[in-house]
Amino acid sequence: MGKKPAKKAPRVHSKIRDAKVRDVFVARPFEGLVDEAEWVALRELVPAATAPLRLTPEYSAKYGEREITMATVLPMAWPALTKPDGRVLLGLQRNDRSGDVNRDLAAALLKALESEPGTSVTMPVLPGAGPRLADVIVNAPLSITMRDGFEFWLDEDQERDENVAASLEAANASIFPTEKMAAAPAAYWCRVPGKSHVRWVMPQPEDKALNALARLAAAGEIKLGDETRFAGMFRAHSLLVPVWDLPSDPPAADWEEPVAAFATRYAAALRDDPLTSEERRAKQGLLGRQLSIR
Repeated sequence: MGKKPAKKAPRVHSKIRDAKVRDVFVARPFEGLVDEAEWVALRELVPAATAPLRLTPEYSAKYGEREITMATVLPMAWPALTKPDGRVLLGLQRNDRSGDVNRDLAAALLKALESEPGTSVTMPVLPGAGPRLADVIVNAPLSITMRDGFEFWLDEDQERDENVAASLEAANASIFPTEKMAAAPAAYWCRVPGKSHVRWVMPQPEDKALNALARLAAAGEIKLGDETRFAGMFRAHSLLVPVWDLPSDPPAADWEEPVAAFATRYAAALRDDPLTSEERRAKQGLLGRQLSIR
């Protein structure tokens, strides 16, 4: 729903079973980070985006004030790379990994900080015990920049031979147009052939989010508009991600107001009182409309 299925895109998500050995499984690896839902969205939904990261005082004292950029994906799904001038790119979507994505990212970042400039980072499947993201980087909201392509991989003065140009062209061709919605955090619009989608990573615990959606479904208020359809939902790192099908032509900006209105309804539905019998039936119906990430 975020990239062309016919292409072998550089995006790597949690359904890929590359890691054959897992030392531990952390179902909600980004829990505790201020922008947990955005971390999940950037890992699972967004093809091309970047966000700057800052080292904590402890690690900046050790490694200096290094410029660090988190990217959705790097060339060849590398875990990280260090630019010739010492800048670090950290890849959020990658192949080999353990069952603890948070620890994987922290380990890759630390290795990049210790690597020679101008090199990519390789990591073992099992990084072992050690610091996690909140130990290494300042736990703050992400300042996300959406990208139309992967040109940010290369510096302006970097030589681009035929292989590099072909690789970049193939990566860019795999991207469906995707935009971050202003009406709600961790909500993203994308256009695919024949229709568009809004996908929203709900930051609440799964059961609380599901109950709220059930209340809205029972009340007939779960759609974003008359021409939209609630397609279903999937789980990503233990957070719920509802998906709406939209008409293809209207741009993302046209859906800001409907998404904002839904966000208001959803906030009101986040109650702790028991579901009614009608809402329980609606909940069962939602459970039967679970999607898979493709």
